[in-house]
Parts: sequence; C-alpha cells; structure tokens
Amino acid sequence: MAHVAAWKKQVVGEITDAMKKHAVVAVVDLHGIPSAQLQLMRQGMRPKAKIIMSRNTLMDLAIDEASKDKPGLEKMKDYMGGQVAIVATDANPFRLFKEMESTKSKAPAKPGDVAPEDIEVKAGDTPFKPGPIVGELQKVGIPAGIEGGKIVIKKDKVLVKKGETISAELAAVLPKLEIMPMTVGMDLRAVFEDGVIYKKDVLDIPADYYSGMLALASNQAMSLAVTTAFPTPETVGPLFAKAQREALALSVTAAFPTKGSINILLAKAEANMLALATRIPDLGDERVKQRLSTTPAPSGPAPGSKPAEQPKEEKKEEKVSEEDAAAGLGALFG
Repeated sequence: MAHVAAWKKQVVGEITDAMKKHAVVAVVDLHGIPSAQLQLMRQGMRPKAKIIMSRNTLMDLAIDEASKDKPGLEKMKDYMGGQVAIVATDANPFRLFKEMESTKSKAPAKPGDVAPEDIEVKAGDTPFKPGPIVGELQKVGIPAGIEGGKIVIKKDKVLVKKGETISAELAAVLPKLEIMPMTVGMDLRAVFEDGVIYKKDVLDIPADYYSGMLALASNQAMSLAVTTAFPTPETVGPLFAKAQREALALSVTAAFPTKGSINILLAKAEANMLALATRIPDLGDERVKQRLSTTPAPSGPAPGSKPAEQPKEEKKEEKVSEEDAAAGLGALFG
C-alpha cells in the first residue's frame, strides 16, 4: 500500500469534520480572484461560513468520507473542477448565494480571458486627445478617428462576442475606455442541504420571490374556498359573513321582514310613499305634508320650465282619484 503523507490525512480529516459539522456544504469557483482580494473575502465570510481551499483530490476524498454521514453529498464532486473551494455553513442556500454574489465586482480583462458577454464600444466622444492612441484603437478594430480636435468612435461595434477569447492587445486597450468586462468574486456552483443539491439557476431569484408566491397561492385558495362555499377553519368566518349579507339582500328584495331587514324595509317603504305623495296635488293628510316638508324635494325640471311632452304612442296612465290615494297613504300610518 502506498504511503500517504500525514499532513494529507490531517487536511482530509479537517475538511470532512467541517462538512459533517455544518448543515450546508457548497462548492465555489475562485477563478480569477487576486490573492489579496481573496483573503479579504475569506475574512468577511468567516463569521458566517468556513471557506476551505486545498488540492481538489484531497477535497474529493473528504467529500467521500463525509457522504457516509450525509448521503448524496458525493454528487458534489461533479462540481469540483478547476480552482474551487468548499464552503461549510449553517446559512440557508439562498442566503449563502446572496452572500457570495455580494463579493463580486467588475474587473479588467486579462489576455486569454473568455468574454462573459458581447464586448461592444458605442459611438461617441472619447477622453483622448489626438495622438498615437488613435492607432492603438484602430489596431484592435475600434472605428476611431479625429473630429473637431478630439478622438471619437464613429459607430457602434462588437469587438468580441460572448464566449470568444480576449486578445492581449484588446485587454490592454479596454481599461483605457473604462470597459471592465469581467466579474471577479466567489461564484457559487452548487449547494448541498438535506440530501438536495441546489444549482445556481435555482438560487438566483429575488429575495421575496417564494414568499410572494406563497402569499398569492394562499389568497387564491381562500378566494376559491369562499366562492365554492368550502368550509375550513380559515374560511368559516368569511362564509358566515357572506351568507349573512346574501340573506339580508334576499329578505329586502322579497320584502320579508326580519330583525335585520325590518329597518331597511321601513325606510324603503317610506321612500316609496313620499315619492308617490309628491305626485298628488292638494294632499289632505297633514302627517304626510309635514313629512314632505322636512324631506328634500327630488330633483326635476327647473322652475318655470315646460315639462317634456310624452310621446303620443305611449298609453295614458290610469287616473287615480285623490280620495283613493289619500286613503291608501293613511293606511300606511295606521
């Protein structure tokens, strides 16, 4: 059996213990982060997470060991290629993703970097005065020229498409135009928690996305249950309130007197009575006259205006004698 250095066993043991101790294990990409900046990031994350960097082979061995207590963790080895680190933490995966995203910042491209997006220059003025810089810009394909005593870019142009390699010449020119196409920071590849692996695309959502979706689903479920009269502890109250409103509306429409509808029915009857009384000239009932005097007159044609003529085709209203109308009104008041 080949001899294994003691320090390697110790490193594997420390990484294994960290993964067993914490509920969440993540793999992060450290590519392109300068050493000094990486140290600052590790210090900033230390209160919330433990960032472990070592040889990929040793971290793979540690994952195998830790997976004996955490089944499914061994699948995290699929994300271990390149310059990576293991993060052990008790923060939930979504919060951890936000923390990792906060470490990112824009950075200039280096020769050989792959463009993450199309790198484009826009037409317009530049901060440069006429000089050799014009040749440098034109050499990398930027349509630069001199106009009005200053260097301008004559038209929009894509210099490098997404996925293409950035040349050394272009990498030297882009910072002069204040173009920083690269993003430097800890890039979360995958997170393991309770047997589930969350990829970056699942974690990259607004902070209130799921809480908003749950609230919307709750509101829609409540509305459906009330509409279909489905009783639950949450809907019993709204269902009783709805039934009471509908019963009251039905009793008023049908003129069926109840404790809840009697006042509404009396008010409706009085309003109808007063409306009828206003159409009877020389009404003899003093009680009705007194009630009319304290009630605002209904809106109608302006004083002195000629009432609109009824079409000749309409049937003439049946004439009611004053005595019959007065007798009917008196009956309302007993």
